[in-house]
Amino acid sequence: MRVKANGVELHVEVSGNEGAPCLTFVTGITNDHTLWDDQVGALAADYRLIRIDSRGHGRSQSTPAPYSLKTIIADVVGVWDAMRIERSVITGLGLGGVVAAETALLHPGRVSGVVPVSCRARMVPQYGAMWPPMIEKAKAQGVGAIADATLARWFSEEFRAANPAVIGRMRAAILRTTLDGYLGCIAALLELDWADRLASFRMPVMYVSGELDRVGAPPGVMQEMCEATPGATHMILPGATHISVVSNPHAFNQAMLRFLSKL
Repeated sequence: MRVKANGVELHVEVSGNEGAPCLTFVTGITNDHTLWDDQVGALAADYRLIRIDSRGHGRSQSTPAPYSLKTIIADVVGVWDAMRIERSVITGLGLGGVVAAETALLHPGRVSGVVPVSCRARMVPQYGAMWPPMIEKAKAQGVGAIADATLARWFSEEFRAANPAVIGRMRAAILRTTLDGYLGCIAALLELDWADRLASFRMPVMYVSGELDRVGAPPGVMQEMCEATPGATHMILPGATHISVVSNPHAFNQAMLRFLSKL
């Protein structure tokens, strides 16, 4: 469905029963709602799933880059307002994990639980340095030119070889991303700096990382985030890489169900 939120038309996929507790999914850079396809079957029976295509991604309207984190957060809250969703659990991966966490910190009355996945709380040189070459390549050749390098960073060679249909789905999402959407969301990610507020959450928090994520959000980094967040838990998904909800969906779904059952 199309939802007018924060001045932009966003595509939102809705699954599950209207009266069920809401679970909102936010995507990362060059992902769209299909990132979460493997979660629908496991979660939609008991929850209302709200999967949002970020601006410039999937079937959502693209607006001129750059974007700020506050803009993307306002998009999410605008979707809730338009759909009359008073409270929701929120999760997201990569940039989406940052948006989920920041939304929970800025709008605690709207969030009943938060699950940041495969994300960081602070930009570091190693992580920041990988973006300028990708930006220049996308500007010169289009977003499709960064697809192979992005997929290689997201998934192991073994996973890519064994799961061509999954890789095809993820590649298609990259190709649906506009240049403005790509550049805009990178600009938002480079604002990353919420480590000093890790102790400020007022709702249950579960961090999720992929065991084999080496750059995007290594488990050690997310464990430090967990230790700085009172009462938080941290689930490391075995054998999972950066796109952990796709590389080990079963483990993620089980962790989510356990987390949700305690709210």
